[in-house]
Amino acid sequence: MQLQLQTFSSLVSAAAAAVQGSAKQLIDLTVGSTLRALLEASASVGLWMQWLILQVLQMTRAATSTDADLDSWVADFGLTRLPAVAATGSVTFSRFTPTNSALLPLGTQVKTADATLAFDVTQDTTNATWNAALNGYLIPASQAAVTVPVAAEVAGSSGNVQANTITLISAAISGVDTVTNALAFTNGIDAETDAALRARFQNYINTRCQATAAAVSYAVSSVQQGLTWTIQENTTAASIYTPGNFVVTVDDGTGDPSRALLANVQTAIAAVRPVGSAFQVLGPSVVAANISLTVIAAAGYTQTQAVAAVQSALTTAVNAGGMGTGFMFGTIYQVALNCPSVAAVEGVTLNGATSDLTVTQAQVVRAGTIAVS
Repeated sequence: MQLQLQTFSSLVSAAAAAVQGSAKQLIDLTVGSTLRALLEASASVGLWMQWLILQVLQMTRAATSTDADLDSWVADFGLTRLPAVAATGSVTFSRFTPTNSALLPLGTQVKTADATLAFDVTQDTTNATWNAALNGYLIPASQAAVTVPVAAEVAGSSGNVQANTITLISAAISGVDTVTNALAFTNGIDAETDAALRARFQNYINTRCQATAAAVSYAVSSVQQGLTWTIQENTTAASIYTPGNFVVTVDDGTGDPSRALLANVQTAIAAVRPVGSAFQVLGPSVVAANISLTVIAAAGYTQTQAVAAVQSALTTAVNAGGMGTGFMFGTIYQVALNCPSVAAVEGVTLNGATSDLTVTQAQVVRAGTIAVS
């Protein structure tokens, strides 16, 4: 039943009509009269009670609950809001005199130029300079720079910074002088919104009694925000036709998801997979998009400004694609010409050709060499 909301005036009018209808003579309800004051006071209490009712109704439905009330509502079904994801990327530490070796400890803090955002150096065992015994990156003598991964200390989109904005080293490091990030950070994500949580709750309910592709997709989506994935049925990772086996390829935007993330996805899928089936969870095969083009700077801009803007914009555009999504050749022109500093574009090639870049369901496109002149 739809609740019929009343205004202050309608409450007073209804009360006045009821009083007058029950009286045998004309009642004084003019402004300032005692009876009118009583009716208006009662109407004020009625409005307050109406507001309380609306608050209760709002909190008892997922469609209208917000923030902590929505969290409490879905928690009754065992569902929780997905947390924020910290922005990650790479920074390059450099030094002016690379005479001796230098140690870059794990957890080294760097900040943006205005010192408002902090990032910590994280572990990358595949980096040639990583030294497990020293718990850090050992820069050898004669090497002037090293590029290492960092993660924002505060999770969320606030950690998405532009290129060349991380320039401060919080504490002095012997033998290391400067730091900068060549590329923008774009993978920081705020905590799941109310709208996204409601949509995921519907998928949660709809897939509880099913062992379908939708149920597997829900399981993956509940591990972490920002994931893209594809599901290949009746095949193995080696593309061999195998009934009852399926492959889930997952990417977190980096092209190289961690083993811990893939393990979490594996666990989530195992809880909803069909009985008697087998599956594998893999990271994507990265296809590099190597782009070459020449730009002409617009009036009021230098060629250096135009080149830097196009490189950053193209890198972001290429890396924005998800699993199994190719990259259109025409997008290069569109992205470059959308930069205010660019007047014209010519000599465009994508991986040495002038055609679209297509990928399989298990592949993801990521920016390779972006050569802008």
